Amino acid sequence: MRKVTILFLLLCNFAIAQTYTAPADEKVRAKLSQWGDKKFGLFMHWGIYSVPGIVESWSINSEDADWIPRDSTVNYDEYKKWYFNLNKQFNPVKFNPDQWAAYAKQAGMQYVVFTTKHHDGFAMFDTKQSDYKITAKEVPFSTNAKANITKEVFEAFRKKDFMIGAYFSKPDWHNENYWWPRYATPDRNNNYDIRLHPQRWRDFKDFTHKQLAELMTDYGNIDILWLDGGWVRPKATVNAEVLSWGAPIPAWDQDIDMPSIAKMARAKQPGLIMVDRTVHGEYENYQTPEQKVPEKPLDYPWETCMTMGEAWGYVPNDKYKTVNKLVHLLVDVVAKGGNFLLNVGPKPDGTFPDAVIDRLAGIGKWMDVNKEAIYASKPIAPYKQDNVCYTTTKDGSVYAIYLLEENASLPLKINLKGLPKTAKTINLLGVKEKLKWTQLNNNVTIHLSASTKKLQHALVFKIN
Repeated sequence: MRKVTILFLLLCNFAIAQTYTAPADEKVRAKLSQWGDKKFGLFMHWGIYSVPGIVESWSINSEDADWIPRDSTVNYDEYKKWYFNLNKQFNPVKFNPDQWAAYAKQAGMQYVVFTTKHHDGFAMFDTKQSDYKITAKEVPFSTNAKANITKEVFEAFRKKDFMIGAYFSKPDWHNENYWWPRYATPDRNNNYDIRLHPQRWRDFKDFTHKQLAELMTDYGNIDILWLDGGWVRPKATVNAEVLSWGAPIPAWDQDIDMPSIAKMARAKQPGLIMVDRTVHGEYENYQTPEQKVPEKPLDYPWETCMTMGEAWGYVPNDKYKTVNKLVHLLVDVVAKGGNFLLNVGPKPDGTFPDAVIDRLAGIGKWMDVNKEAIYASKPIAPYKQDNVCYTTTKDGSVYAIYLLEENASLPLKINLKGLPKTAKTINLLGVKEKLKWTQLNNNVTIHLSASTKKLQHALVFKIN
């Protein structure tokens, strides 16, 4: 009986997890629509964890999970001390945000989300609330003219007409009002009973609100506030998704007071898109499937966030996805109505790995030819059939995007089944010569010529 009850509760919570609350603010709706047309963005995880090239933040969390690597022979407290002291080694002397923005622009990206602070609490901006920051005197890079890294990143990408997103971790494992040194730190949650120590939690909320106010005030126009650490939330919002993480659920609320944050942030940044990710409701203006693409279109705004390699931050010898795979992921996401936020981890010296630069250039070469099928597009049934994806644009054009296998020979003819509309004309983007094709009902057979051999990754047929 107990198992049945638990299953029922999980199913109820899962249903809640799928709900979406559209923003009431007209300025937010307008900006959300603008963001939805961008389709392709750059995510960057960068911090002190790049120095040794390890998983970001999570190794100081003592939860037992195979994806949280840590030397088991090292005392946990000594390890935390070592990790937190990595700030004294962080000196990215080759940091050039203008170059980063140029790489992203070349790839066809149109918005950026940058980690201003991850769970370890190290601020990549000049916060006045803490000395654990990039501009602190014990950080070698603090004397550099570009030491306020977040400001430099936002300004460089803004010059390239990118929408600007600020990633910010709600939990802060370096802050004594989140992880109180009086107690051990057994998991990702705050490590004291908030009901017994309410003032300590109020102090942490005040610290968080002030840091966010700094970002909303001193760093130019911000379009997206991307809040991570979904376990910091009102207990009443815990659902099956949260339970599936396998992390302990405290008996108390970790309510950070999102209504107050939203009121402050939007007073300073009108129309700000808020992404309190996994806390479904009015402060999650779009949802963020992580490392996966939904099987079918979703009926609310969404964005797949995914790593280019296997890690979020820089890890030596990471295994990066091929250009072919990345193009296919972009197309799959867009055909289902989402945006694709592709993550890279800059190296500790401030440069992108060569493999990242190569992938971004390869995607950009494809986008130069085929971007009209991506930007400002909408999904249209049948969305995806086998290796063919469909999009449509405001002028009524339909695009059939035929995904080519890696290094495969081009077929002599292509069959498009179940076209959304009857074709009057069909053109292959990137090829000037007229196509030969035949149509029977909603099925089209297209005959390809030798001129198509120069095309890679995916063929885009524009159908009018």
